[in-house]
Amino acid sequence: MSETAVAVKTTGKGFKKVMRGLDMTLFTVCAILVMDTLAPSAAIGPSSISWWLITLVLFFIPYGLITAELGTAYPEQGGLYIWIKKAFGEKWAARTTWLYWINVALWMPAVYVLFAGMFSQLFAPDLGLWGQILIGVIMTWVTVWIGIKTLETSMWVPNIGAIFKALIMVVIGVAAFIYAGKNGLANDLSFDNILPTWDAGLFFLPVIVYNFMGFELMSGAGDEMKNPGKDIPRAIIISGILITVFYLLGTIGMLMALPVDDLGLVEGIIDTLRLLIGDSGLGGFVVTLLGIGALYSFLANMVTWTTGANKTAAEAADEGELPAIFGKLHPVNKSPVSAFVLTGIISTFVIVIYGFMAGSNEDLFWTLFAFSSMVFLLPYLALFPAFLKLRKIDPDRERPYRVPGGDGLAWVMVVLCMLFIIQAIVFFIWVPGEPIDWAYAAPVLVGVVITLVVGEILLWVAKNNKKA
Repeated sequence: MSETAVAVKTTGKGFKKVMRGLDMTLFTVCAILVMDTLAPSAAIGPSSISWWLITLVLFFIPYGLITAELGTAYPEQGGLYIWIKKAFGEKWAARTTWLYWINVALWMPAVYVLFAGMFSQLFAPDLGLWGQILIGVIMTWVTVWIGIKTLETSMWVPNIGAIFKALIMVVIGVAAFIYAGKNGLANDLSFDNILPTWDAGLFFLPVIVYNFMGFELMSGAGDEMKNPGKDIPRAIIISGILITVFYLLGTIGMLMALPVDDLGLVEGIIDTLRLLIGDSGLGGFVVTLLGIGALYSFLANMVTWTTGANKTAAEAADEGELPAIFGKLHPVNKSPVSAFVLTGIISTFVIVIYGFMAGSNEDLFWTLFAFSSMVFLLPYLALFPAFLKLRKIDPDRERPYRVPGGDGLAWVMVVLCMLFIIQAIVFFIWVPGEPIDWAYAAPVLVGVVITLVVGEILLWVAKNNKKA
């Protein structure tokens, strides 16, 4: 990118160029490094360590390189929407953008159910399910309020959240090594035991793939980056290394401290911290502080994802591919205000409806998480082929960063990424060798089908409005 282009402070749509390389790195760390799924990934057991490493090499690295090339070659506002539109046309771009946007509104209830469960664990042990749901609804609208602020203001939330996440992961990892030296390991972490296994633990394997997703999110604000050609590859490399280290520290730490059978999906983080640091006196005070940091990280995560997804949806609406309401911007802040409000409404509706269906906060968390994650993974079935298609139909495009190895390696990387996405979608409802639990799988699948149908209706409405 030329110096002239970098020097421009605003774009034609009035967006300020406020995102620097450090902001993009912290934004990406906050987006991908998620605390809410650390316990489920550790629940795979000792073999989760090898699954983390396998997924890192065969999926995370190729995925990062692919999005670095796409983000630098096509740095326009909208990110994923722009890439798929250029590769496969407006209809597929709108369809994948809808799924990308709605998954965040569906995922937010799961995150805030976990938030409420952790809040209850720390401060109100007797708080019932509906009290926790009320907390989730309140946090949903706090997220909307922050998101409507300018990006220059709201990006401080994920920046600070990334620091809290890293701190908690490091504390768990370091404290676990000290604890294990004194008390022994809670699980057998011998070499034979950490090798990949093909058993019921694979029910949680999609969580590891899910935990590595989000490199493309910052490109949703492409017009607000100061120097995407230089900063996107650097942010992806640095954040990718940090994310890998922190995830491994957190996972190994939890496996050192707690037996797999005692790893609660909601209570796992606080239980681990209390065991490692103590639950009274100074130890209890430190655990409470770290717990507050974890609660803040949930908020930061949702601010990060709603910001990227809503900006992507607003760009699709601006092009007439989604209903115009998604594209309404705040007159001063230039944030997608209507998209944020719609996110809040859907999140509130979903968390209340699923509250009637769940027997506990763990049931509610996992059902909402699996449902939103299946929707979330579907757009990537178009993103990776779009990378190959754009290389073919737009070979002369300037690519400040290009994936090394030529087209042959590019094909191998795309196939590997697609296989990981497909297995994650399937394993969310079925584990090889195990019967399908239809009481769990049916609501998830029905939710996915309804989401797809609603998306097609919205695309039809947008198409007719565009013609008019």
